[in-house]
Amino acid sequence: MHQERSRSDKLWLVLKGLAMGAANKVPGVSGGVVAFVAGFYEEFIYSLQKINKKAFGLLLNGRFRSFGKYINGPFLGYLILGMIISYFSVSKALDYLIVYYELYVWSAFFGMILGSIYYIAKDFGEWNRKYVAYLLCGIIAGVSISFLEPAKENDNLIFVFFCGIIGVSGMTLPGLSGSFILILLGNYVLLLVDSVNALYDTIVSIFQWNFSFMENPERIQLLKVLAIFSLGSLVGLVSLSHLLGYVIKKYKSATYAVIIGFIAGSLGVVWPWKEELFILSSIGSKQYDANGQAIISGYERYFPNQFSTETFIAIFFIIIGIFVVLSLDWYKKSKKSTING
Repeated sequence: MHQERSRSDKLWLVLKGLAMGAANKVPGVSGGVVAFVAGFYEEFIYSLQKINKKAFGLLLNGRFRSFGKYINGPFLGYLILGMIISYFSVSKALDYLIVYYELYVWSAFFGMILGSIYYIAKDFGEWNRKYVAYLLCGIIAGVSISFLEPAKENDNLIFVFFCGIIGVSGMTLPGLSGSFILILLGNYVLLLVDSVNALYDTIVSIFQWNFSFMENPERIQLLKVLAIFSLGSLVGLVSLSHLLGYVIKKYKSATYAVIIGFIAGSLGVVWPWKEELFILSSIGSKQYDANGQAIISGYERYFPNQFSTETFIAIFFIIIGIFVVLSLDWYKKSKKSTING
């Protein structure tokens, strides 16, 4: 697992991190699915699992090289680099595309998840009643979550820490969207929009040698919220990876059956044809975030009742999404046959 990586391997890891970061930003899509389909899910989980007491001991003793080697540092480092780059590039592009081409974006993601289900299930092995039962449990859980009603926004720091632990689940649990969970908890806008914007504005102010933000209680509160959320995410990432590492080791087939079911159940969240439902105030008007965006509370899904040009284009993007995922499998097979040949 701790092999030397070529320059192309490092580039691929950064690109995989980009894909994971973009997927984590979109409600209904899971970065864990990207890790699963791209073939590095288990290495990702087992690397995170190495962040333990021994790792901190190496770090505190100044044995940085040993620490990096022990936790598979280069692998995690390139992935995290890709996620960071994604947050300021690909995910920003996705924000734009979802606003102006929402139907086609959801169609592409729907196709990618369909392709992912096939990709993961094809190598599962023999299905029996027990594994079908686990599969159904995963589907029911995924569908149930997709129809829950969102809570109200809450900036209590203890709750924000809890949101961090739960929100990071999309990176470790394929099919469970961390962004969508944050919507259900009522804190998506607070944690992934307002607090991030506050950090960006603060960085710009510091570079301009302007420290007036320190007298702005609202800005300071948002920075505290982001710091606590980040800490909760780190705790959640490490603790969930330990739990998942153990479960995969002991009950691999059962775990994969549940994951396949969960991904299938999440299809309802990314169903392309849906109308947005907004959070309303007591007098019935929409509520807005700090950027003037209406806050979405959920979706009303429907089947297209006519085959318009828009519908055909959406179906085309579903096919493109499926093709993108399956092309990874074809690429792997061709690479393996080239090596063997």
